Amino acid sequence: MDTDTGRTDNTAGLRESKKLRTRRQLAATALELFLERGFDAVSVADVAAAAEVSKPTLFRYFPSKEDLLLDRFADHQDEAARIVRDRPAGQSPVAAVHAHFLAALAERDPITGICDHPDVLAFEGLLHSTASLKSRLTHYTDREVELLAAVLEAESAPPLIARLAARQLVDARRQLGMENWRRVASGLSADEALPAAVADADRAFGMLAEGLDRTLQALPA
Repeated sequence: MDTDTGRTDNTAGLRESKKLRTRRQLAATALELFLERGFDAVSVADVAAAAEVSKPTLFRYFPSKEDLLLDRFADHQDEAARIVRDRPAGQSPVAAVHAHFLAALAERDPITGICDHPDVLAFEGLLHSTASLKSRLTHYTDREVELLAAVLEAESAPPLIARLAARQLVDARRQLGMENWRRVASGLSADEALPAAVADADRAFGMLAEGLDRTLQALPA
């Protein structure tokens, strides 16, 4: 082994690990302040001071105040694309996304809205009650649509059809998640809200299947 190369790789790995820790620390500090005081009452300078970094350092990790809270959605931006790209042969894109959403509901994945952990409810409440956060969230949603459309185009769907289909699939997941959060926020437990959440998912994806599956061909068996 080339010792110089090994040392370089190790140094690069340590540097990336440090960046990841800093990023997580900033996001965690921001969330704590936002939940304590409210999103609009906390400035970027407040977050930087609490995390003991400079404002320029904070902005190197997060381009906006909103991204301090919404960055966790970045982990899900390629999820729909991966679900469709990696689906079993013979399964349609709609069926793949539907099946994945049902599995996520069963696991009480926070992204589905079926999660009654207090921290998750507080985060969702902050998100849905803050106009600038809801507006910025469209940036993440648009990227999710773009990635899914690229997968559908790779399967020979015309660009416009791919974009339309991707938008409908992504929006269905988002709307279902919001409706589920409303149920839990109203006082239902995740277990109590689950049957209606499953029924809604079946109806929503059933509606999409009737239209999209006529256009988006399933992979050959």
